[in-house]
Amino acid sequence: MEKIKGISYGYMAKRGDYRSPQGTQSQELMYELGNNWICLPVVNNQRDINSTDIYDNYHNPSDRDLTAVIERAHSKNVKVCLKPMLNSGDYHWRAHIGSGWRQDNKIDPTWDLWFKNYTAFMLYYAEFAEETGCEMLCIGCEMLGTEHRTNDWTTLIRRLRSCFSGKLIYNTNHDEEEGSCWFDLLDYIGTSAYYAVGVNGNDKAEMVKEWEKVRHRLNDLSDRKGKQYVFMEIGCRSAHGCAVMPWDFEQTNLPYDEQEQADFYESCLDVFMDDPHFAGVFWWDWPTFTYDTAEEAKTDAGFNIHLKKAEEVLKNWYFRS
Repeated sequence: MEKIKGISYGYMAKRGDYRSPQGTQSQELMYELGNNWICLPVVNNQRDINSTDIYDNYHNPSDRDLTAVIERAHSKNVKVCLKPMLNSGDYHWRAHIGSGWRQDNKIDPTWDLWFKNYTAFMLYYAEFAEETGCEMLCIGCEMLGTEHRTNDWTTLIRRLRSCFSGKLIYNTNHDEEEGSCWFDLLDYIGTSAYYAVGVNGNDKAEMVKEWEKVRHRLNDLSDRKGKQYVFMEIGCRSAHGCAVMPWDFEQTNLPYDEQEQADFYESCLDVFMDDPHFAGVFWWDWPTFTYDTAEEAKTDAGFNIHLKKAEEVLKNWYFRS
């Protein structure tokens, strides 16, 4: 099977952004990378990590916005993974959702209410994904505090299978891939692969050594589960030291370093892309709007790779047969 050569596109976009001239231009630049998949995040919210209500708001992209991106991708023979995501309004990481509730798998009215609302949220987008021809649906992202609720997740997966005919995947966090038994009900092992591969140095050779350790562990898991794994999120900012903490987006005082970002990309692709256990990758993330010049690129120390060395690395890999 052809590898998933993916990009995540447009996280936290606003209503109308996808169909704007700037949004469509950014999409066209993204497709120049040679990707054959996109992952399309759709964000809903809850008030805080212990709230049971889940809500959309009028600022988020509309279904028409999402449909336009999906149709444009399909017109280019690019497949789509729809990824409904849940954020907390108190700015805590979604991994802590439900941390104030009981931490076992027994019947609990608070968990019951939360999963009732989460199921409604997911079923809406599962039906939307089916109607728009999406090839994959990601049923959750980094929701570590909920993963122990095996019965609730199992019920949700069964209901999603009844209305969505594509592949199902869940996006756990790095080092949590062993996870819960309900992971076995999905089509792939999915993870946010923000591994600290620069821990012994930020040059490519040292990163390769660390990636090899990750590959050995994930291949063993893949063999035991009989499933390939997908890096549902992975990336590294173009800032010095970020290969040690590739998940970081908060430290704004780090010096610009596009070489370290490029080495992170290349070391990962060198280690994994030819391995049959590895189904593929969605790099985080291509922005809804992007800049136009190399001079502007050098003022951006974020995850964006446009007009940076990592962009050429990715193109070289993605255009390989």
